[in-house]
Amino acid sequence: MSGLFDPYQLKGAKLRNRIAVSPMCQYMAQEGEMTDWHQVHYTGLARGGAGLTIIEATAVSPEGRITWADTGLWNDQQAEKMAPVIAAMKKWGTVPGIQLAHAGRKASANRPWEGDDHIPAGELNAWTTIAPSPVAFGANLARTPEEMSLEEIARVQAATAKAAERARDIGIGWLQMHFAHGYLAQNFFSPLSNKRTDQYGGSAENRGRYLLETLKAVRAVWPEDRPLTARFSVVEFDGNDEVMLADAIELLRKMRAEGLDFVDVSVGFNTPHAKIPWGPNFLAETAAKVLSETGLPGTTSWFIASPKDGDALIREGKLDLMTVGRPMLANPHWPYAAAQELGIADPAWKTLPAPYAHWLGRYR
Repeated sequence: MSGLFDPYQLKGAKLRNRIAVSPMCQYMAQEGEMTDWHQVHYTGLARGGAGLTIIEATAVSPEGRITWADTGLWNDQQAEKMAPVIAAMKKWGTVPGIQLAHAGRKASANRPWEGDDHIPAGELNAWTTIAPSPVAFGANLARTPEEMSLEEIARVQAATAKAAERARDIGIGWLQMHFAHGYLAQNFFSPLSNKRTDQYGGSAENRGRYLLETLKAVRAVWPEDRPLTARFSVVEFDGNDEVMLADAIELLRKMRAEGLDFVDVSVGFNTPHAKIPWGPNFLAETAAKVLSETGLPGTTSWFIASPKDGDALIREGKLDLMTVGRPMLANPHWPYAAAQELGIADPAWKTLPAPYAHWLGRYR
């Protein structure tokens, strides 16, 4: 079986290894546009040696931002600002991906280090939040959102497809739909936040309709040779996980039939009352079950404990990629350290650009 440092190919995306950098919000954009921060940040991650690097949650419309400082792709100027970042990522050998998102009822918040709470209505950088139903998340995000009309649902779906077109045209090689973490798509899927009585509410089939329709709209514009993927919450840890997991697996089967290529299995974050059992590899077996029962390749992004654990999960066929987040922030050359730990021959040359590999590979 393949291991962590074997190549991986999905459609036209050729990854040099099976390390993927998880999308991690930076909250450093201006009017949705990337800045010098993003150029340095993503170039550094790309040079670090991961096969795939996914750009942070990027809003498809202004009201879809988590905070006022989120990146966006709702206009062409934002795409123009992002294009040089994508070019730099490609130059250093990573496949550039992006996560398209709408924050739903969790939008219009302060940046995490500035409160991580809803900005009071009427204040600077505040806006009206929308969701399938007027149900607040609670805790620090207590604002009640406005219920979306059918026209608003269609507008956001069209905006998502248009953002995908912009991502396509600037050379993104891997598209991830954000169907997780208590944001808009999961607001529709979860009975905790969806109380509608029309075709978008009630049964699991109806609650999944928004996600399936959005996927189909993106599939219509996204190139067939580039992976179309989703980060999808399949458990909430609120006492109803057996039902949620079964519903999630059934919806993923439908999404696969409509062109989904890969899934990043995640946890819900759709209620502040969840009792998440944080710990090493805590979602690995759940992810393996999802992949086995849907036939989709995939990964999970939470707390894979070590390179050895990630390598073992891949060799055992439980995951296809090891997705790494915060360890890459602590050490953008984490793949080099992982290669050393696994005893990979010539780890510097296997992971680093020549100006670094020359020195680190020569004097050991």
